[in-house]
Amino acid sequence: MKIGIASNGPDVNSEVSDRFGRAAYFIFYDLESGDMDVADNTSAGGGAGIRAGNLIASKGAEYVITGGGVGPNAHEALSAAGIKVIGNFKGTVADAIEKFKKGEMTVTQNPLVSEGRGMAGGKGSRW
Repeated sequence: MKIGIASNGPDVNSEVSDRFGRAAYFIFYDLESGDMDVADNTSAGGGAGIRAGNLIASKGAEYVITGGGVGPNAHEALSAAGIKVIGNFKGTVADAIEKFKKGEMTVTQNPLVSEGRGMAGGKGSRW
């Protein structure tokens, strides 16, 4: 099984990003083999969460861990692809992997952020 983790940096010592669609990187970890793959997140502008969700799906992840949440459109896209979301995690990528392995994480059933949160001036924006 593979998990995807939104990350502020390209390695396991990096903090988990609290911005799913605009995380700097996604780190993919295979729980069976221990293999790790790092992908730059090139999503920008409107629809970043959906594009990030497509990246997660293309890498074959079954779960995604983020330090914040995902918006309703991204949550719907991830759910449609069968990807479960774990939100509001605080710590490093290594911490997230260990807690996941121990079964200490809870899947998020609903979006944790409002529509357009990441878009400057968008509906629900904090700007």
